[in-house]
Amino acid sequence: MTRDLMYRDQIEQLVTDSYQALDLPDGPALGFYSEEDRSAVPEDAGLWALGVGNPLPHARLRPGETVLDLGCGAGFDVLLAARQVGETGRAMGVDMLPEMIERANHHAAEAGMTNTEFLLGMMDDLPLPDDSVDVIISNGSINLAARKSRVFAEARRVLKPGGRLCVTDLTLDETELPTEILTHPSAWAG
Repeated sequence: MTRDLMYRDQIEQLVTDSYQALDLPDGPALGFYSEEDRSAVPEDAGLWALGVGNPLPHARLRPGETVLDLGCGAGFDVLLAARQVGETGRAMGVDMLPEMIERANHHAAEAGMTNTEFLLGMMDDLPLPDDSVDVIISNGSINLAARKSRVFAEARRVLKPGGRLCVTDLTLDETELPTEILTHPSAWAG
């Protein structure tokens, strides 16, 4: 049985506040990427790599595919995906923070990427049509969503038949932690 320990608005505000307070975080996720990957994108994009793994090797992206990154942040994984899908493909990212979308667009322009697009929106209400994406990736973002079941429902909606979902994230069984931890702001946003 799922229990709502905090309201959606509270969770979204906690996550927003936490990420808006970040100041050049020094790329905590860069260790999951090869030197070749790290050097393929602008250095500043790497400093904003906030994920918990690297979904790209498992996503098996192919030229011409359309890929969507849920919770794209400053665009690090989108830029790498754009290189893999090539000029005939498209790499998109969605994030709820205007600041991250602005950073991602800046990084894409700096990298000279023309096959990227960054959308302001929520993972549980994607601003995309049905059956429009070949592959969805996400790196350490779904755990921040208040309505995870809606995130997966939306992923299914926008994925084309036979599409792929590749997620690196943190998981916990909520029965393993006391309510005080599950409702603590830093536990949700950290």
